[in-house]
Amino acid sequence: MYSRLKISAFFLLTALVLLLSISVASFADEKKDPEDKVATVNGAPILKKDFDREMNLAKKRLTKRGAVLKDKQLSKLKDGVLKNLINTELLYQESQKKGILIDDATVNQQFSDLKKRYSDEEEFKKAMSSRMGLSTESDIKSQIQHGLAINKFIDKKFDEKIKISEKEARDYYDSHPEYFKQPEKVKASHILIKVSPKADESKKKDALEKIKKIQKRLQKGEDFGALAKESSECPSSKRGGDLGFFKRGQMAKPFEDAAFTTKPGEISDIVKTRFGYHLIKVVEKKPETTIKFESIKDRIEQKLKQEKLRKEITAYL
Repeated sequence: MYSRLKISAFFLLTALVLLLSISVASFADEKKDPEDKVATVNGAPILKKDFDREMNLAKKRLTKRGAVLKDKQLSKLKDGVLKNLINTELLYQESQKKGILIDDATVNQQFSDLKKRYSDEEEFKKAMSSRMGLSTESDIKSQIQHGLAINKFIDKKFDEKIKISEKEARDYYDSHPEYFKQPEKVKASHILIKVSPKADESKKKDALEKIKKIQKRLQKGEDFGALAKESSECPSSKRGGDLGFFKRGQMAKPFEDAAFTTKPGEISDIVKTRFGYHLIKVVEKKPETTIKFESIKDRIEQKLKQEKLRKEITAYL
């Protein structure tokens, strides 16, 4: 589907995040005890603190996706993280051999631009810590400097030489039709009266009576949004029950079935789910569509270019 083609980069500066799916390690602290390292790359240490940080981030990403990390998986993950750190250092060393220097003004500007993405200092620090494992301004700027140097090296050494033809992009588009399907979507609002499936019959009866009274008021012409704000027990009540657009598989099955079979402008009958009783107003429907090649061509070319670039870098290292 279309979303699988989106470019997922935390910084614009870290092309390596796109290429190797890691963050650029900071190697600024070389005054540590030689014992406090996990590898040496042409004399430059890969510090244990950097390895531990990358391991923690990698484990977080995988567990967030539902992965269960047993001893065998952890061993492979450790090998992969170390290899990525070594490759990153090798690329940085190559950038230095080519005389690529990133001045402080450029680093400071990137740092400033990055901070602007967050509402305040606290949010910025929290994001740096949770997403990148970085806690100090010095560490962040060190990473920016390394990332920019590697980026520049990659651009000069590989990126400018790699071209993707329109035919290659078209062939990819034609051979992966499932990626470019936009599923049918419904925009709806709802009113929810909560009741647990484990509630006694008396509470279930009370909830049903309450939703029936709301239904009668709607049948008399009262405004759905106003009643949602007044009576709904869902957080969406603040928005008049608005749930926005959703596709199949995103809502409880009984709710989904009712929403997709109700016509725009109409209100469903009472729907029971594990959350309680609902009344659903369908606002709009969007049929399944296929994204046209012309509108997605640039993203496909970018994806294919990244794949070629990754292979070139792997072969180079």
